Amino acid sequence: MNDAGESALSTAQLRLLLVENRKPRPSHLQSLLTHACGNRVSFDHARSPEDALARLTSAPHDLVLCDYNPGDGAALRLLRDLRRLELAVPFIFLSDHVDEKAVAQSVAAACGRHHSLRSSIAQALCDAIHDYCRRSHCEKSDAMLRKLWHAVEQTADLVVITDREGVIEYVNPAFETLTGYSREEAVGQTLRILKSSQQPTELYRELWETIVAGETFRGVITNQKKDGQLFLAEKTITPLRDTEGQITHFISTDRDITERHRLEGQLQQAQRMDAIGRLAGGVAHDFNNLLMVISSYAELMLDSITPQHPLRRNVEEIMAASARAADLTRQLLAFGRKQMQALRVLDLNSVMHDISRMLPRLIGEDVQLVIVPGKDLGRVKADPVQIEQVVMNLAANARDAMPRGGKLVFETANVTLDEAYLQRRSIVPPGDYVQLAVSDSGSGIAAEHLPHIFEPFYTTKEEGKGTGLGLATVYGIVKQNRGYVWVYSEPGLGTTFKIYLPRVEGQSHKPVFSLPVEPALHGTGTLLLVEDEPSVRQSAREFLESSGYTVLEAHNGEEALRVARTHAGVIHLMITDVVMPQMGGARLAAQLAVERPAMKVLFVSGYAENTVLQHGPIDMTGCFLQKPFTLKSLGRKISEILRTVKPAALAASSHG
Repeated sequence: MNDAGESALSTAQLRLLLVENRKPRPSHLQSLLTHACGNRVSFDHARSPEDALARLTSAPHDLVLCDYNPGDGAALRLLRDLRRLELAVPFIFLSDHVDEKAVAQSVAAACGRHHSLRSSIAQALCDAIHDYCRRSHCEKSDAMLRKLWHAVEQTADLVVITDREGVIEYVNPAFETLTGYSREEAVGQTLRILKSSQQPTELYRELWETIVAGETFRGVITNQKKDGQLFLAEKTITPLRDTEGQITHFISTDRDITERHRLEGQLQQAQRMDAIGRLAGGVAHDFNNLLMVISSYAELMLDSITPQHPLRRNVEEIMAASARAADLTRQLLAFGRKQMQALRVLDLNSVMHDISRMLPRLIGEDVQLVIVPGKDLGRVKADPVQIEQVVMNLAANARDAMPRGGKLVFETANVTLDEAYLQRRSIVPPGDYVQLAVSDSGSGIAAEHLPHIFEPFYTTKEEGKGTGLGLATVYGIVKQNRGYVWVYSEPGLGTTFKIYLPRVEGQSHKPVFSLPVEPALHGTGTLLLVEDEPSVRQSAREFLESSGYTVLEAHNGEEALRVARTHAGVIHLMITDVVMPQMGGARLAAQLAVERPAMKVLFVSGYAENTVLQHGPIDMTGCFLQKPFTLKSLGRKISEILRTVKPAALAASSHG
């Protein structure tokens, strides 16, 4: 009797398969179902679709209850496998939002297999499933709220929640850290506690009108911390609405962009300086050709009149003005990084020791000069003449800032720029540098002038007391030597310039200066003069012919080839510009070296070494003359090459 009753009871049980990715312990769903249905249900558990499929194929089940997570697709994969295997078992997805009608139909289908349980257990099962889904939804909502709370509390952005009137109800820790106001100090106040004098009143009026109209405000605002410091914030204020659509609160999120704004300013300044440098260099190059015409004809005129001629003084003034203009163009070329260089591996301590003998005469007796050489100083690769120019320009600038005397300090040191430094000076790449710091105790530089001091012709000195090219030249030379320069200054506290030049390996080279042998200006021979600027070509031709040479001329490389091929006699030397339309000087020289192997070559150009070498291999030391040059220096260079230099073809073969 008891055995028969137990058998009947077992046949009256619904067998449920719970597919949950949980530890093997009674789940919340099982507890709800047991409480609602008692011993009229039995449970089987699976932790994966594969496990569930194995259990369903090995034993019959009345109903499958499967957790549904939209992200993993496991429940849908199990359902597809059941249909593929034609296992007709009712299936319910357990999710936050369930279809009550679909649940009732699946439960009814499961209970239909046990007629005695259809009415008594179906409703209890449906209620337990709905209760489970509702509780699961609430748990997920609570978890999401906790996650959002932690996100707001831990975000680096400032988060402020105010009521409809703008009174602060909440601030996050980032607000406290940046502004200096604690949560207790801020709550109950309005955002006016951060108001600075940097914004016009109209901006705040626009902000308030925007958000009370239900729209989102976005803008960049300069705020003020508790201690009075200013910071730049990228601000967004969004209205919060209730279920009826009424605005109840505002949420303000601020991102501190002070550092980003500063770095963007540095980058824009560097780009602007680079653009100005290209413009200045291009203008200086074109101006050099005009200066050569003026100075060349002045030289020719000076040679043709007697010392007692009444016009001689006028011509000498033209020559002097041309020389001063040439100096200005050289400074512009230095700023534009188009100045010729003679690179050497240098010890800055030795360079400073040599220059220190001249500095006292430049800065005056009332300025105390201090030189602090760094120990075990690394080497740099630079042009020693350019480094001297940088030092002299900075010293002259410091002298002008100390009209009543003061102190000027030059200091060298090895420095390694790491990530910490790059966060403040991101334009400088990391690495090992030799630093030259130049500090004075002068009047300092006002903040509004600092962004412009390296621009050409920008000066704060009185009219007539400066060209505005001294610091521009420093900037250009440092950049041309792959270095970086920064300035630190405050009015009344002096100024410090810091120059960083890349450290290199190798022995330092100290240039040896000797007096050159002065060659004769007059000579004989045939010269091929190739110059695309007509006025420069004509003045050079007149001078060379007056010096005894026979001159063939051409205005570009193509014409020079034709002239050289049609000339029956010897051409002793070709004088050619490097950068010309159609065919440049290097390519021209290479072709004529095959046809006229005994011909020597002198290259001339107003461009920098890097630009010149882009047009082909050129001897920059012995067979090159930098524009602008005087006609006498051209004559001396021609005599030197004709006397000492090998022909181009022979030189090329010896180097090969």
